[in-house]
Parts: sequence; structure tokens; C-alpha cells
Amino acid sequence: MNPRDERGRRSERVEGGSSLRNGNRSSKTFKPKKNIPEGSHQYELLKHAEATLGSGNLRQAVMLPEGEDLNEWIAVNTVDFFNQINMLYGTITEFCTEISCSVMSAGPRYEYHWADGTNIKKPIKCSAPKYIDYLMTWVQDQLDDETLFPSKIGVPFPKNFMSVAKTILKRLFRVYAHIYHQHFDSVMQLQEEAHLNTSFKHFIFFVQEFNLIDRRELAPLQDLIEKLGSKDR
Repeated sequence: MNPRDERGRRSERVEGGSSLRNGNRSSKTFKPKKNIPEGSHQYELLKHAEATLGSGNLRQAVMLPEGEDLNEWIAVNTVDFFNQINMLYGTITEFCTEISCSVMSAGPRYEYHWADGTNIKKPIKCSAPKYIDYLMTWVQDQLDDETLFPSKIGVPFPKNFMSVAKTILKRLFRVYAHIYHQHFDSVMQLQEEAHLNTSFKHFIFFVQEFNLIDRRELAPLQDLIEKLGSKDR
């Protein structure tokens, strides 16, 4: 991706919010957890995903289960990634402040400006916590929209579902990128690095399996992505 502003940093449209639970501490959520209704087919798919993740083979775990609908599989996993990132960011919110993170960045070369195309049409420069709040609130609104993410059996996904899902996942990636670049020391102090790495590896393998994020968008963490991939071969 070519930098687009005078400082050689990247300006992009994005939205945000997040949260995370630490096993040794009380549950923290940046935004409320998005629940999939028990008894629904999507809930069964989520249980299948959790069971296959337990096998330890992430490449296999992200594959579309035989006979299942691709849109539904992507929808279930997108909700799960939102919840995971919500928890992960929730563990480090005290370190991500207006002062410490006055811009939303992922290292010195990548800076993100927020716009959702509806409420904020022109990209604005804002702090990381504000940006992530915008981002996660926007994602939450998409997940709660029954016309975009139908939860009832037999209700079809809209024609633009894949496009919306790709935008959600692209934006969620930026929260991972910010955490890794700006807050990894805090993650290590909290002994959450294994949790973060496993979550991110699952996320990356999933988006790679279905080609959901352009490679250029992944540039801020490309070295880590290649390292995670090489370990799995």
C-alpha cells in the first residue's frame, strides 16, 4: 500500500471497539459480547468450530465444514473474532489512552483515519481509543443488523454480505495490528501473549483460507504472519 499523507503514513477509513477476558481477572469487555442464540444452526456451527480448534490444527479448523453454507460459516466466525478481539483489547484498555496513543497507528509507517461512510464520511484523525471505539461500535451495528447477519434458519444472506464481512474483518485486523505494535509489552506483562498469538493465528488462517483481506492490508504484521505460517508447515 502506498502511504497517502505528507508524513508518509497511511490514512485509511476504519471503525472500532474491543474487549477481552483474562482468566485470572474479572471479565472486561470494551463492548458487550455478541451472543449467538443457543439452539440455532449458527450456534451448532460455533460449537463445531470450537471443537475443531481443540484439535490444535488451525489450518483444518478454519475449513468450511462439509455441506455447510459459506456465508453462514463466515458469519459465525466473524462474530467469534469480534468477541475475541473485544476481550483482547479489553485487557489493555488502561494502557491505550488519548495520551499514550494520540493517533491510531500500527508502527511508524501505518496510521489509520476513521470514516464509516454514513455518520462520518470524511476520514478524521483521532486517537487509538476513539478510533477503536468507532470501529467496534460500527462492527457491532453490522452484526446486530438482521438483514446483514440473519440468525433465523431459512432467512437468506444479502447479496452484499461478503463485501460487508470483508470490511469488518479488514477493520478488526487493525485492532490486532495496533495491539501488536503499540501494546505488546503490556500484553507480555499481563501474560496474555499466548492468548493473543493463538487468536491472531486463527484469524489470519481463516481470512487466508477464504481470501477475505487483501494482502496489502496485512502489511503492518506481514513479518509475524509469515512467521506464524512457517511454524505451521
